[in-house]
Amino acid sequence: MSGQRTSSIRLPGLSILLVLASALVMGMLVLLPLFEVFRGAFEKGIGPYLAAVREPDALSAIRLTLLVAAIAVPLNAAFGVAAAWCIAKFEFRGKSALLTMIDLPFSMSPVVSGLVWVLLFGAQGWFGTWLIDHDVKIIFATTGLVLATILVTFPFVARELIPLMQDQGADEESAALTLGASGFTTFFRITLPNIRWALLYGVLLCNARAMGEFGAVSVVSGHIRGLTTTLPLHVEVLYNDYDFVGAFATASLLASLGLITLVLKTGLEWRHAGELSANRRH
Repeated sequence: MSGQRTSSIRLPGLSILLVLASALVMGMLVLLPLFEVFRGAFEKGIGPYLAAVREPDALSAIRLTLLVAAIAVPLNAAFGVAAAWCIAKFEFRGKSALLTMIDLPFSMSPVVSGLVWVLLFGAQGWFGTWLIDHDVKIIFATTGLVLATILVTFPFVARELIPLMQDQGADEESAALTLGASGFTTFFRITLPNIRWALLYGVLLCNARAMGEFGAVSVVSGHIRGLTTTLPLHVEVLYNDYDFVGAFATASLLASLGLITLVLKTGLEWRHAGELSANRRH
């Protein structure tokens, strides 16, 4: 953060050992598996790779993954901004409970997150009979995938914004309201510009998790090829069918999306370190 000095400890022998150990662990746990994914994807050449990613079920999985993320991420962004604004700018009863609810998906298994919707909207669930009578399908449909993804990913944006907005305080908003600005004007002219880079940072993380989510969507999808299989589920289906080139080719798409997210995330951290530093202190 600008204006602050960071101190470091100089222990030449120990520091080199720690750096080498860290590099070795990261190489074994991250770089080696990543290399193996791309090696397996291109093992038989570019032709089989392109054929695997152009296969109808693969294209359907890509479209469904993008669709689910395109719905879930904006909704989570809107919720995250609203929740962070309430928590950071106002005092009210139930504030601690709201924070706990926001953090709950972090400590809850994704499989449980998917099972919740099955228990509510499945054929034997609380609302299952009503949904069947009115020909409404949620489980084993795109709606169920979206709900499962929203539940798993909704803390990401809020948790990026809350510490930053608490650090900024409410002085600017209070001054704008005193001068006669409306609530919407205050939000769009003052609050939103102050949090824009942290918001984008949270959206990137939320989007990466949404496109890579497996456990929750696996429970509600039914694994219907070409209809309810997202990219992570399509990888599992291909691998179980011993189509290793297709599985690794599809996995390489997910890995590429992750790498793109990492590059964008690193760029934001580098260019806007001061604005994002409040998040790191949390």
